Amino acid sequence: MATIQVNFFSKCLRREVTFNALLPVDSPVIPGQTEEEHRIKPLKTLYLLHGYSGSHGDWLSYSRIRELSDKHKIAVIMPSGENHFYVDDEDLGALYGEFVGKELVEFTRTMLPLSTDREDTFIGGLSMGGYGAIRNGLKYASHFSRIIALSSAILPYKIANAAPDFKDGIADYKYFRRVFGDLDQLLGSDKDPEALVMGLKESGEPIPQIYMACGTEDFLLDVNQRFRDFLVRENVPLTYVESAGAHTWDFWSEYIVYAIEWALGNNPNT
Repeated sequence: MATIQVNFFSKCLRREVTFNALLPVDSPVIPGQTEEEHRIKPLKTLYLLHGYSGSHGDWLSYSRIRELSDKHKIAVIMPSGENHFYVDDEDLGALYGEFVGKELVEFTRTMLPLSTDREDTFIGGLSMGGYGAIRNGLKYASHFSRIIALSSAILPYKIANAAPDFKDGIADYKYFRRVFGDLDQLLGSDKDPEALVMGLKESGEPIPQIYMACGTEDFLLDVNQRFRDFLVRENVPLTYVESAGAHTWDFWSEYIVYAIEWALGNNPNT
């Protein structure tokens, strides 16, 4: 298992950025194995996003993702989204959405032995990263065939049309307006997952399949259920799981196992 850290200049963010990558390309030669059998084939790839106040090192530090990458022979790319919810800030000139949904995919495909096939390319994340995976998996649906969303912070449901005195225990109106723009214009924008789904349906473009999981004790359960109900009404391909658990690494470490099985077309034990 090759574990690498890459620094490169992002045009979308206008500065040097860092991501971690797991590449199961260095397996030992097995006696009797032919050269063709040992040849590195383009890898299926999961772009995996961290949560609020996290970093590109979280998944490596707190989960079994290295083991899972090696077991399933799938590359995992883990960028940093800081606290910007993986959406574009045009005023600041920091295009976090375009960075993870387009630039990072194109850069890593040029640099690493990754498949360029949409069917082999997935995006996932937890909490803020779950929202980022949904938003950018839908906005850049031509790149991603499957979306993994764990305990997703689908905040447009909570902050759309919020008053200036709004606070939710994590951040306030000024922060949400800085990240998401005019909150009175949020619903129907490209930061609204429902609007992105409807746009794909109207255009006839394929909608990525979605896997959602959320704990029954999670403070974000209500928005996950609301988005689930919307996807069911719109007949969007969805696997949805609720089970005992809170907004913790215990839950995410368990369900990333099932989610990767699902993304690879296996039958996860949910």
